[in-house]
Amino acid sequence: MKEALILKGYEVAKERYAAIGIDADKAMEALQNISLSLHCWQADDVAGFESAGELTGGIQTTGNYPGKARNMEELRADLLKAASYIPGTHRVNLHEIYGDFGGQFVDRDQVEPKHFESWMQWAAEQGMKLDFNSTSFSHPKSGDLTLANPDKGIRDFWIEHTKRCRAVAEEMGRRQGDPCIMNLWVHDGSKDITVNRMLYRDLLKQSLDEIFATDYRNMKDCVESKVFGIGLESYTVGSNDFYIAYGATRQKIVTLDTGHFHPTESVADKLSSLLLFIPEIMLHVSRPVRWDSDHVTIMNDDTLDLCKEIVRCDALSRVHIGLDYFDASINRIGAYVIGSRATQKCMLQALLEPLQTLRAYEAAGQGFQRLALLEEAKSLPWNAVWDMFCLKNNVPVGEEFIGEIEQYEREVTSKR
Repeated sequence: MKEALILKGYEVAKERYAAIGIDADKAMEALQNISLSLHCWQADDVAGFESAGELTGGIQTTGNYPGKARNMEELRADLLKAASYIPGTHRVNLHEIYGDFGGQFVDRDQVEPKHFESWMQWAAEQGMKLDFNSTSFSHPKSGDLTLANPDKGIRDFWIEHTKRCRAVAEEMGRRQGDPCIMNLWVHDGSKDITVNRMLYRDLLKQSLDEIFATDYRNMKDCVESKVFGIGLESYTVGSNDFYIAYGATRQKIVTLDTGHFHPTESVADKLSSLLLFIPEIMLHVSRPVRWDSDHVTIMNDDTLDLCKEIVRCDALSRVHIGLDYFDASINRIGAYVIGSRATQKCMLQALLEPLQTLRAYEAAGQGFQRLALLEEAKSLPWNAVWDMFCLKNNVPVGEEFIGEIEQYEREVTSKR
């Protein structure tokens, strides 16, 4: 009965959209081809498998909800469980500390592709592709400065670490027949006033140039800025200005994390500027609440504007979408599903926007008509198209996933 209602609702929605020149079937086809990069660190609060130490280096996780993944097997099981409720085919984004180290300590300047062999095999078996991140935090040599450290020994350690991460990403991309996107974020900064801003940024530039000296064919490099790190509030070496300049001059992908900007900044507004000067953009989608708090993504104006701007820039092939939140205060599988589906809902609404008509109004100077249609489009039956998209992908429609995740908690995660 419910399937019949979904089909009926979709037919009505399809006709409604057709009346304003939108093909709902094509919108779903486009959404089907958009893969999110699911961040592995939501499953275990960014702990990883390297050591049992606490998070250090400018980040932290809040909350202590029971049932987090304690090992690789549990983390993979949780990822697959979450993916089973998210329509479409998606990627998995790994940090270096999630390597398969076989119970041995492997320092970060010694990591090799072999430490991710089981991940590559697992991803191939699951029909998923991998992305990657170097890991500069939570290490005895992290401190306040890594790639920007005046101590050459420490700086060289992190340069070697990042070079090796690029080699891992290259092998991942070669094996999966699709470029692995490797993100570089370092927390480097100062808690209080510094009188050496130029020094640290020059060192970071030199370190990056050395890291990127080797060209690869099967991976893509991203550089990510931040406003500040926890305990490093006064100065961030890798600021937005720094990485935009670096990305533009070195033709590297710039990563825009929706939590890494001042509260009144629009990340959506940055896309059109960057896309004129850099080849591609990587998005890390989260929900900042007053600061970079990494709350679970929801279908809010910020995420909706971001998705609409991707479509308006005709940049679906140049913008990659990853998730980057780690909420330890709620069910972690539920957090994956809420954030992923919210992002997809926003993207669907963007794909259903009557852009051709809106642009015709704008070109003719018809501001009233443009604003009126933008407002009316908000109440068009996009949700009926979303329900149909879920049905076609054989995932729960509406709130049905809540009970299934509760069951998984009762039977699996609550017993950890």
